[in-house]
Amino acid sequence: MSITDTARAVTDVLQPRNVLLAGLIGIGTAAAGDWSGAAWGLFAALCAGIVPAGYIEWERRRGTWGDRHVVDRGQRAPIFAVILGSVGAGSAVMLAAGAPRDILLAMLALWAMTVVLLLVNTVWKISVDAAVASAVVALLATVHSPWWLAAYALVIAVCWTRVALSYHSVAQTAAGAGLGAATAAVLLLG
Repeated sequence: MSITDTARAVTDVLQPRNVLLAGLIGIGTAAAGDWSGAAWGLFAALCAGIVPAGYIEWERRRGTWGDRHVVDRGQRAPIFAVILGSVGAGSAVMLAAGAPRDILLAMLALWAMTVVLLLVNTVWKISVDAAVASAVVALLATVHSPWWLAAYALVIAVCWTRVALSYHSVAQTAAGAGLGAATAAVLLLG
């Protein structure tokens, strides 16, 4: 298997939809203190990861984009709009339904991170994959256990794949990972 094939396989496994699905279920469970929070995490993953991934796939099938990576930053604004709308609506439902505080704060942190990604993206191509992977690890470390910081090895793997596939520079992945890590501040300060 070539380096490119390995990078493509790793980036597909660790794409934002998958990271958010696994991570938000863990955050929801930790936020509730028991398995009842897994449903909140699944709902959060639906809003933050599955709906946006579905939109990207729909546009890909229509021929708007060649694949899920949407490497042309000029084409990313509609994706950010879908993410902001979906995460915003999901957060409103979670607030109204009495979701555990930390999963709601995690959603609000992801919404705020997406605003920053959108703003930065207008002038520079920042890595969304690196931001999401880093945010999930930082949020898990904050709500569950600092041992989750060991999962930054996976964030490094995501960054490597994005550079190896020529989707991003090292600076773009580092900026994304840094922004993702900063999302945990919402929980630390909230």
